[in-house]
Amino acid sequence: MAKGQPARGYVWLQCTETGDFNYRASKRIKGNPYKLELMKYSPRLKKHTLHKESKKK
Repeated sequence: MAKGQPARGYVWLQCTETGDFNYRASKRIKGNPYKLELMKYSPRLKKHTLHKESKKK
């Protein structure tokens, strides 16, 4: 069994245009310095927009 912080975890994806938290994605947290950026569908705008990894407040 692994001890300490888990290797994988969930991060929230925030729309860059509306600021909504639309998606939750699984990501390898340990040893990954890069933030996730994906083109995902925004229901409010009804089109695909850039979503970036962010902490949910």
